[in-house]
Amino acid sequence: MAFNFGAAASAAAAPNPAGAFGGFGTTTTAGGSTFSFSAPTNTGTTGIFGATQNKGFGFGTSFGTATGTGTGLGTGLGTGLGFGGFNTQQQQPTLGSLFSQPAQAPVQSNQLINTASALSAPTLLGDERDAILAKWNQLQAFWGTGKGYFNSNIAPVEFSQENPFCRFKAVGYSCMPNNKDEDGLVALVFNKKEAEVRSQQQQLVESLHKLLGSNQTLTVNVEGVKTMPDDLTEVIIYVVERSPNGTSRRVPATTLYAHFEQANIKSQLQQLGVSLTLARTELSPAQVKQLLQHPPAGVDPIIWEQAKVDNPDPEKLIPVPMVGFKELLRRLKVQDQMTKQHQTRLDIISEDISELQKNQTTTMAKIAQYKRKLMDLSHRTLQILIKQEIQRKSGYAIQADEEQLRVQLDTIQCELNAPTQFKGRLNELMSQIRMQNHFGAVRSEERYYIDADLLREIKQHLKQQQEGLSHLISIIKDDLEDIKLIEHGLNESIPLRGGVFS
Repeated sequence: MAFNFGAAASAAAAPNPAGAFGGFGTTTTAGGSTFSFSAPTNTGTTGIFGATQNKGFGFGTSFGTATGTGTGLGTGLGTGLGFGGFNTQQQQPTLGSLFSQPAQAPVQSNQLINTASALSAPTLLGDERDAILAKWNQLQAFWGTGKGYFNSNIAPVEFSQENPFCRFKAVGYSCMPNNKDEDGLVALVFNKKEAEVRSQQQQLVESLHKLLGSNQTLTVNVEGVKTMPDDLTEVIIYVVERSPNGTSRRVPATTLYAHFEQANIKSQLQQLGVSLTLARTELSPAQVKQLLQHPPAGVDPIIWEQAKVDNPDPEKLIPVPMVGFKELLRRLKVQDQMTKQHQTRLDIISEDISELQKNQTTTMAKIAQYKRKLMDLSHRTLQILIKQEIQRKSGYAIQADEEQLRVQLDTIQCELNAPTQFKGRLNELMSQIRMQNHFGAVRSEERYYIDADLLREIKQHLKQQQEGLSHLISIIKDDLEDIKLIEHGLNESIPLRGGVFS
């Protein structure tokens, strides 16, 4: 029989009155209490850890939990995907039940005592086999599944992933939602791909409007569509309600969520492919405080306190438990999906930046062109004004302001012509300009730079060209040596032939 970690457990038979332990899959008689690993007779009864059909050392079909369905290695580590509850029930956790503790302290104390007895000192058989049973119970507790038998008069302990000894658990961090209830955002998770949801978005809006009673004052709007792992798609919607006086408001998220959670509405949503409905609302400070003060079921308070201390951003992140490989795999898929979305967004931003850089280069060139054109137009306008002023003043005597302006111009001209003033500096500048024009070094306002990648490609191309030329030169040199050798051979053969035919 295979050693299966996830097969469904059959109903275990009650311990016999004599307190006998029938072994791991063995069957004993009414008066026997031996611990045998031999192949028993098939009497149809069920041992403590065995199935109905006993086959020797029977670990086979009863290693899993005693739930209605069997869970394998990947799926038996945490069936709940809620925001931190460790409950293995398939019910949607409410805010009040998150991180909840058992309400009755005596029951919890008895459960803890029974668990400790099952792991350390079971008294089911009264001999050395109890030590083996204790190790078996410890293995089940570490795995988080199965039953722990420790006393013939007390019911066995149910080992779930909530027990403190389960090893497959850790604490991570999740972002706290920052949407307000007034925003009215509700997330619907569809068992469809994003492309299919987008193609049927209009029909989806119409179907949701029918679920709201086809009220003409209500309008369904789609806030966003996002891809999720395992071919799931999240659609965020909100509903706008218009009053007769012309004003409009969004329906609160809690109200819309409560409407969708009604039995008849929820069944219709499931027909549309909705697998989960969530209200996107932020947590109040009191709710956050309550979540942080009470460790989740099965999490050590010391680990929980250390997780709160290690929180990198307590204002935005909140610690959440991760139970089992299934939850770890789910978070890994979500992180991979978010990484892909971030990379896609970065690619879009990079393309936008490249386009903006091209537009900036084109704009700078146009600005420089317009500057030159403006300067030319300014010079032409000044020349026209000078000619117009000359024609207007022709035939008139020099006025006082013109005479004053002429005196100022003469003064400036004298200062410029003075050898120790600006004349020498102007001559030096003119000589430098002539030298620069002579050597062809013309300075311009614009400077062009070659991109590093393009420069690298040019260098690579020139290097390949140089290597090709070097190869051709070597071929030509080899051919020249061959030609010289041929010529040398021909020159030696000519005298020889002359001596033969003489």
